[in-house]
Amino acid sequence: MPAKYMKTIDFKKVRTYPLGSRKCKVDRKDFGKPLKSSGASFSDFAASLPGILSARDLVDFSAKVVFARKHGKKIIAAIGGHVIKTGVSPYLIDMIKKGVIADVAMNGAAAIHDFEIALNAKTSEDVAESIVDGSFGMAYETGFHINEAFAAARKNKTGAGYELFRMMEEIKAPYRKDSLIYNAFKSGASATVHIAIGTDIVHVHPNSDGESIGAATFKDFKTFCSAVSGLDEGSVFMNIGSAVIMPEVFLKALTVCRNLGHPVSGFHTANFDMISQYRPNVNVLSRPTIGSGGKCFNFIGCHEIMLPLLHAMVNEKLS
Repeated sequence: MPAKYMKTIDFKKVRTYPLGSRKCKVDRKDFGKPLKSSGASFSDFAASLPGILSARDLVDFSAKVVFARKHGKKIIAAIGGHVIKTGVSPYLIDMIKKGVIADVAMNGAAAIHDFEIALNAKTSEDVAESIVDGSFGMAYETGFHINEAFAAARKNKTGAGYELFRMMEEIKAPYRKDSLIYNAFKSGASATVHIAIGTDIVHVHPNSDGESIGAATFKDFKTFCSAVSGLDEGSVFMNIGSAVIMPEVFLKALTVCRNLGHPVSGFHTANFDMISQYRPNVNVLSRPTIGSGGKCFNFIGCHEIMLPLLHAMVNEKLS
């Protein structure tokens, strides 16, 4: 074997130091504490969680939501379609009814699933199966009623969210009390819908009209900007399950509000999603809070687990 491959380094002079003098990121006092009683409260459960990473952050974030509610600070929730499909609407609806969430904003997919729940008590088709014969997205009632709502928004100079609420009332949608949009307006909160034309099933129905869709969603964008203008120190903005549309809409709303002289600073942001994605990371977490004094939180996990946890933590502290 060549000599250069036989040469080794001598470890005898490696410098060490006492373990006790080292700065450590994990301390046993932060370890979780398994509950010993079956009758423990949810506050006991939250207190038993490890004071480490996401568990620590969820407790911290829930406390900021509670602070915002108790001090009359604005709390906005922006959602994507998967949020409705994972069955967590009731938790968001409860927070709206209790005055925790003042404004809810959503992409077109979320509005469609929410409307189908109100009308049909069911939603979410098998895309892989229905795309084969071109029947994907072609349910008559979904396209007809939603596009009629958009047309009404253009005619009445109102927004997409409001007209979807009004449509649920007009046709007496049997399950409207399970709708996020319906409950928002019934509770005095705002619900806005932010649409990218060509992304939603209703855009290819016979009564679809681009001008109506554009007018309806543009009105809602202005309403959303008004909501964002109210974010100040201690307020909260949550992005839940929207990878592209809502992070982009939020960033544009934020810049126009600051451009018009609204301070919009000191608020906290949180992103809830199943995987880490670029736009929420930069448009919701890092960019909006730069130099503003607010804190950002990133929670990666299933909506059907994370949202009930957040709701329970907030609900018990406000009870």
